[in-house]
Amino acid sequence: MRFVQLDTPKPISKIGLGTWQFGSKEWGYGPDYERRAADIVRRALELGVTLFDTAELYGFGRSERILGAALGDDRAKVVVASKIFPVLPIAPVVQQRAVASAARLGVSSIDLYQVHQPNPVVADTTTMRGMRVLQDVGLVGEVGVSNYHLRRWRFAEAALGRRVLSNQVRYSMVDRGPEEDLIPYAEQAGRVVIAYSPLAQGFLSGRYDAKNPPSGAVRRANPYFLPENLDRGTALIATLREVADAHDATPSQIALAHVLRHPNVVAIPGASSVEQMERNAAAAEIDLTDDEYAALSTEARQFRPITGLAAVPKLVRARTGR
Repeated sequence: MRFVQLDTPKPISKIGLGTWQFGSKEWGYGPDYERRAADIVRRALELGVTLFDTAELYGFGRSERILGAALGDDRAKVVVASKIFPVLPIAPVVQQRAVASAARLGVSSIDLYQVHQPNPVVADTTTMRGMRVLQDVGLVGEVGVSNYHLRRWRFAEAALGRRVLSNQVRYSMVDRGPEEDLIPYAEQAGRVVIAYSPLAQGFLSGRYDAKNPPSGAVRRANPYFLPENLDRGTALIATLREVADAHDATPSQIALAHVLRHPNVVAIPGASSVEQMERNAAAAEIDLTDDEYAALSTEARQFRPITGLAAVPKLVRARTGR
């Protein structure tokens, strides 16, 4: 496993484990899922993964409980990250919710506590006042944000009066907005961009095409999986496969390696099996050549999916069969 080269109390692995699926019925949560989740977490630990990301919103607290139980005595050795969903993120509420998350996780301190979304009404001034108290009493180690644009990330830092270590954003070969400003800022300032959906919910895995679309509700709601977009992505997937063959790897591993090439980026793909966790972790060891990286980047830029409002009627037809 490789790690971000930053001054943090615990090392942050380049591949982490995202646990949105833990306890979430839309991802197949059921009676035997907690045992399977525990197996995934234990294998991740064996592979050197140190970053485990959850949120109070995931499974309405179940993800935190499942993750904390699975980590067991190893909770103190790794970076346990959670997120507050900012319905009313004033200072006292932030403090109360952190206490609740820590209890579900079974930890005395949350290593990285993040604001899940920017609140359009409540300023970060009051939110970060609560975060600062949590740091002062030792209940929170590092503070992070999620889905923040650069200006608000920097404002949050000013409000906290300390570093806001990370910004967790959607970032993949086909969602490359963070490359414009967030990633350069992270590299310049010694911060971290945490990439969620680094495989675009499996679009970059090569498992799906227009004749073989995904069946799950979450992916069916993603415009990338419209038949037209699956067709448009054919050239990109072909290039991923070509590079994967050269490294005896999978397209998913190459897509992860592409994201991880930035030194201050870590990725937190989910895993539905121990085998998938093993493949994800192995991606951290893949070194793309300059030519391979350029070829992949070129194909990614040429991918023009139907998204936004233009995708809505197509998504409705895909869901209803009309």
